[in-house]
Amino acid sequence: MGARAKPAEGAMTLAEMKEFAGFTAATQRYVRRSLDIGLERDDAMVRWSRDVVEAASIRAQAHIYERLEEVRALMPDDSDLDSIEPFMAPLVAIAAFDLSQGRLTSFSAFRFLYERLIGAEVRPWLPSAFCAAAALPHLHPELRRKLLQSISEAAATASGWSNRQPSFYPAWVEKVDSAALPN
Repeated sequence: MGARAKPAEGAMTLAEMKEFAGFTAATQRYVRRSLDIGLERDDAMVRWSRDVVEAASIRAQAHIYERLEEVRALMPDDSDLDSIEPFMAPLVAIAAFDLSQGRLTSFSAFRFLYERLIGAEVRPWLPSAFCAAAALPHLHPELRRKLLQSISEAAATASGWSNRQPSFYPAWVEKVDSAALPN
């Protein structure tokens, strides 16, 4: 007998889809592109590059994302200060790159992407990584303000986090010519 999804799992997947649908088109595009690069799902250069500037950005992102494997491997089990530094430093560096691209304009979009790039176990570390990266001086002051104001008090001060892995991983969808579809 085949495995069936529980109703709660379907409801959570639908909630994830709705959250993604609430992001701007630019954020959705960046999340899909980032997942292609970070999870090595597709040739991001072929799929996402529209011009030389975007090609350079994709190459830079691929280079930065080489550290994702290191971040995944160094995930701390607790708040032992000796294990935080080797984990947080590359996580903040990757986050700083992504936030500097101007497409992840809220903590919600950042969290959505990073839960998928790294896994559910990164959730407790995301508020601090986001705030650290969003406060760096390489970002325009207005962007820093917008980013830092986007994190809710509840997200910043949560006492616990779900360990449920994300189930919805947005991907490129080819456009279908509706005129070519049979009636």
